[in-house]
Order: sequence, then C-alpha cells, then structure tokens
Amino acid sequence: MTLNFPRWLLMLAATLPLAGNASTDVTPTPARVLLVVSGEGRDQGKTRPGFEMDEFAQAWLILRQNGFDIDVASPAGGAVQADKYNPAEAFNAALLADSQAVAKLAATLPTAALQPQAYAGVLVIGGKGAMFDLPGDTALQQVIGRIWDNGGVVGAVCHGPAALAEVRLGDGSRLVDGRAMTGFTEEEEALFGKRWAATFAFQLEPALRARGARWQEAPLMMPKVVVDGRLVTGQNPYSTPALADAFVRASGRVPVARTTWRDERSMALVERHLRGDPRVPTELAQQRDTLHVELIGILGYYQLQAAQAPAAIADALSIMQLARPYMDEAQLDVGIAEAHWRLGRTEQARSQLQAVLEKQPTLEQAKALLARMQP
Repeated sequence: MTLNFPRWLLMLAATLPLAGNASTDVTPTPARVLLVVSGEGRDQGKTRPGFEMDEFAQAWLILRQNGFDIDVASPAGGAVQADKYNPAEAFNAALLADSQAVAKLAATLPTAALQPQAYAGVLVIGGKGAMFDLPGDTALQQVIGRIWDNGGVVGAVCHGPAALAEVRLGDGSRLVDGRAMTGFTEEEEALFGKRWAATFAFQLEPALRARGARWQEAPLMMPKVVVDGRLVTGQNPYSTPALADAFVRASGRVPVARTTWRDERSMALVERHLRGDPRVPTELAQQRDTLHVELIGILGYYQLQAAQAPAAIADALSIMQLARPYMDEAQLDVGIAEAHWRLGRTEQARSQLQAVLEKQPTLEQAKALLARMQP
C-alpha cells in the first residue's frame, strides 16, 4: 500500500538522513520460503496498483538475514511492478543492491507452477494490487492451503491477507475461520484507499470477519502483528519488520539481532510516548537525525482525521505536538489547532490559526477551519 500524503509532507520526509540495517555473521540452516506479490501494478501504481516495495524489501532482508532461501511468485509470473516508493530509503536501497532479489522480481514464478512441498512457509506482501489478482487465484489458494497442511508458516501483511480469504484446508475448512488475525483496517482504507477501494471485489476487514476471522487492530497506521500458531499477520506497512521477525519465530528459529530501521524506531517512540514515557521528548531531541520525525507528524495528522472519541483526538494531538518542534509546517499547525477545537479549547485553537494566517494569509485550510469555528 502507498500512502497518498500531501506533497508538502512527502518533500519534507525525503530530506531526512537514512539509517542502515546491520548485517550479521550468524547463518542459520537454510530453508526455502515463498514471498507472494501482486502482478497488477502499472506505471508505479498510477494506472493500476501493485505491491508495496517497502514491505517486500523489509521482509526479504529479514528473511535472508535469518538464513532463508526465497522464491518470489505472482499469479501470472514474470516481471512485476511496485507502487511508487523511495529508492533511497535504507531497506529499499539494500534490496535494490541485492542482485538476486532484483532478478527474482524481474522473473517471478507463476503460482500455477509452484510445488507447495518445497516451502517451509509463505508470506504474502501487501499493496492495493493484492486486492485485485490475489483473492481469485485458485492456484495460490491451493499452494497456501497445502503449505499450511504440511506444517508450514503462513504470513501476510497489509492488504496481503486478501489472499487468505478463500483458502481452504485439506479438511474443507477455511484457513481464517476462528483464527486471530489482522490486516489493513476499514479505518485505514477510508483514508488511504479512496481511489481504488470502490473497485475491490470485497473490503478486507469485513470480508475476513465474515469468514470467521477473530479480527484485531491497533490505532490507524500503528504497527500491529497478530500471531495465531503458524498464522502471522500484520496490519499495515509499518508492521512489516515485526511481522517478518514473528514469521521467523513461527518457523522455529530465534531471529538474529539486527539494527532497526528509522521508521521502526520512530513508531516505537510514539508507542512509548502514548504510554506516558516522560523520556520520549528528550530522546527525540537527541536522536532526531536518526529518526523519521516527519513520519511522526504525519501519523498524528492522519490519526486526527480518523479520530472520533476525545481520547483518540487527544492522542493525535499529542503525537503532532511531539513532532512540532522539528517540523515547522503550517498545515501541521492547522491540525494541532483543529485538535484543540475538537477538544473544546476554542480560544486556543483560534489564536493558533490566527498566528498561522499571519505567516500565510492565503492558506485555505486555516481559513476554512477558522470559518467552521465561528459561533
């Protein structure tokens, strides 16, 4: 899945320094696993959505680091296209420097040609394309079912669980029936799936719930991994590293030590902040060059759009305020003002908006919010 953040936020995020992922000398005994991606993508997702490179890269790197051999498959096979992504991001840069990974994306295996007995597990990568070509792929359904029946691990992240909806096991039961799992939520789809969601064959969360899944979720775009025995699922792109680690553990291995990526560290910092850890602001000030501060601001901004209850609004405000000292952006200030207003602090909100308009008199978002606040 690709988040359609405003241009001003994307341009800011591109300026941050990148942090790499440490290598390790530990080499566990190899085992072969399967990564599945959508083959729908065209024009970097502009005319048809495909798979999410951020998710693929992180899953590939962690699985390889833990000694797994990897095959890559898509419904039709052949070359596949990811949605637009940042090639300079540390995990994407590492993936693009891996000639084996690049070659396998250029020549994915068709699902109809796969031999399920060859794999210790399968992990389905997300991206909106997964909602189009994966759910109806009967060959993929059979492969996933056989891998499960053979004692293998089944994983999926973001929109990837769409591939599990129609999987049946050897006894005729549904794989997802009665099992705890997660995936891209209705709340997330409402904000980030507007262009394509209306053309999906089904909406992910309601479809899995209807098929008996015991759905779990975190707040909007926060990391969430659910493990139910050999079934491991992740809610959104930011869940991918933890999902890959869980996949390794479900395979009977202890994940090797690694250096976390900046998005992981940033999200972990937010989680600690929301739990009331007083050290977080100081740590952010000290480590901001190795964190993705703009991501923190973006997260709070969009959580506010989805928030209904006062507690959720307060959390979104707190996240935006955490990033604000290092993110001097008028639209973030408008978001902070809106949160204050929705919490009943009208005068504080009005004062902040007036300050924004003094700097940018033509900013429509500020003027529109100020108009909404008139008695």
